[in-house]
Amino acid sequence: MNPIPAILGGPPAFPDGPPPWPRSTDDVRDAVARAMNEGTWGGYHGPHVEELERRLAARFQVPHVITCSSGTLAVEAALHAVGVGPGDEVVLAAYEYDSNFLTVHAIGARPVLVDVAANNCNLDPSRLAGAIGPQTKAILVSHLHGGIVPMDAVSALGVPVVEDCAQCPGAAIGTKPCGGFGAVGTLSFGGSKLLAAGRGGALLFHDERAYRRARLWLHRGVQAWAVLSELQAAVLLPQLARFDTDNLRRSDAVRRIAAERVPGLNLFENAIESTPAYYKVGFRFDPIAFGLSRDLLLRAARAEGIAFDAGFAALHVGRSPSRYRAAGPLAEAARAGETIVKLHHPVLLAGNESVEIVARTLANIYRNASEISAAFPPS
Repeated sequence: MNPIPAILGGPPAFPDGPPPWPRSTDDVRDAVARAMNEGTWGGYHGPHVEELERRLAARFQVPHVITCSSGTLAVEAALHAVGVGPGDEVVLAAYEYDSNFLTVHAIGARPVLVDVAANNCNLDPSRLAGAIGPQTKAILVSHLHGGIVPMDAVSALGVPVVEDCAQCPGAAIGTKPCGGFGAVGTLSFGGSKLLAAGRGGALLFHDERAYRRARLWLHRGVQAWAVLSELQAAVLLPQLARFDTDNLRRSDAVRRIAAERVPGLNLFENAIESTPAYYKVGFRFDPIAFGLSRDLLLRAARAEGIAFDAGFAALHVGRSPSRYRAAGPLAEAARAGETIVKLHHPVLLAGNESVEIVARTLANIYRNASEISAAFPPS
């Protein structure tokens, strides 16, 4: 007999809700204590930021790294660094983090939207050639929800590439880490991110000219105006030291959830040899196969204490066409905005038992879909 789903009055799978994030761990607490005891935590320049930038450069196989105050600022600085200015065009996927679209506008440039690949809802490189015009100054690429964009195909077009890796530190194509393919890569250290410092970001540079432009833009004379603090760097260093181990655990957890093979929940697929990283685990949701609307699935999962959310809205939906140029039809992006669901990452490190409870609970919601639909008819 199937357990009664929480949305129908049964006990929730996780009575205390999703695991908190960031985790409170001994290595982070020790790092904060050392920074306080050493007196370095409030400095303008200090050893922790320098060490973090050195380690990031080694990890992402780039010659230069600049840390800064946020991932959003990192994207803006990267666009400035590759020469984007007012009146220019930046090509990006029509299914994308909304802040990146708005950042292009903040510079005074115009977003050019291209459709996404059906297999993983990330930018489709085959659509790029038709998007590039005389005003194109950059391509902005994000790897989202475990999907990986084939970066060699993007780079082959000869347009400067900004590679946003806010959602995928630890991902790789072959043996090369994502974040190291473009002229500039960016990271975010926001409080929900895999590497978390409350706020913060970083820029990863292959291009020497872009590095020098970014350094100049991020300074007012001798003063850097948007820095990562010593204390933020101190808490990131131990996280970076165990990052590979944590990412392997996340990947194993995603495999365990996918092994349940719940109809209508389809994990993203990548068309190239790659190693995904999971911040928000993306699924293409088929409401007919599952037997529930997306809204009801999300309500049922949250009632169980599982952090399931809808994906982004497609960037062109509900916006005036004057705010972007569409490079061809955007049907896949629109479908992605209507069908993607995503699982927040903290539960992936909560242990095998918790991960298996997630998988079993989603399967149980599916088995009880008809009862849930009857209890919550469309208004």
